[in-house]
Amino acid sequence: MGIDSLFRAVQRRLGLQRMGWLFVTPNLLVFSVFCFLPIAINVIYATSGGVNLMPLQRPFTGLENFQILFECQNYADLSTCRKDVFWRAIWNTLTFSVLQVGLMVLFALITALVLNRKIVGRGFWRGVFFYPVLLSPVVVALIWKWLLQRQGVLNAGLVGLGWEPVEWLTQSGTAFFWTIFVSIWAHMGFYTLILLAGLQAIPRDLYEAAALDRAKPWRVLTRITLPLLMPNLIVVLVLAAIRAVQIFDEVFVLTGGGPGSATTFIVQFIYQTGFAEQIHLYGLAAAASLALAFCLMLLTLVQLRISRAGQNESRGE
Repeated sequence: MGIDSLFRAVQRRLGLQRMGWLFVTPNLLVFSVFCFLPIAINVIYATSGGVNLMPLQRPFTGLENFQILFECQNYADLSTCRKDVFWRAIWNTLTFSVLQVGLMVLFALITALVLNRKIVGRGFWRGVFFYPVLLSPVVVALIWKWLLQRQGVLNAGLVGLGWEPVEWLTQSGTAFFWTIFVSIWAHMGFYTLILLAGLQAIPRDLYEAAALDRAKPWRVLTRITLPLLMPNLIVVLVLAAIRAVQIFDEVFVLTGGGPGSATTFIVQFIYQTGFAEQIHLYGLAAAASLALAFCLMLLTLVQLRISRAGQNESRGE
């Protein structure tokens, strides 16, 4: 009764329309402390210089950190850039995103199509493909590093067959390939689940009608399945792109960004610049993180726009 009387008194004072703000205020405070406040501090670091950690001890430099990052004499030649590692990280991230997202969506689609059919042990295989998603990215990377290192299981098998061991993680080409492979292996189950839900939402009557018309499987796929699955495919594409741009955990454990800068991605560059190098350049790291945040914001807006368009289509608007 005491709590009820208290809220009635507050409601009389604030009004019924403002009571909602009272209930969301604790969440807003927590959200502000752990989200808005770090963003504001990050902006302070990005617009200040020096190597001091405390914001009040850092001199204001404006956009100088951004100028250092984006200064290049010839953008076609990364060696002419003032921070060539930053641009190599961007190039690696773009290459990784295109290859990883394309292959991820393709394999997830094929897997969803197979798991949607009436096969033996369908529930078991669905669990098998989704299981890696439940593992920590660090655990996934440690498992694959144990398999791929020079004294690892894969090389032990090659030596047993009479072949020479391969430096899977110390050669730029193979290291980049395995970062893509491990990332797809770890996350494909999540996107397969989304596509599988979309496949199960397609009315079975359409497939029965196609069977009566003796439509070929390829025609059924291209004229029925893919068009009706397109909203799910677009969501998977955008989510996979956001995740690919943020890649860090698996690569950090698997290759550490090496050999050289072959697998150094944008988040890895931010970490190395701000924390791993002898001179901690917090301003450059903060500026690079804001550039990354801007890209992620654009991808998020694209996802929201696509989601709203899909909802409007489903409502017939």
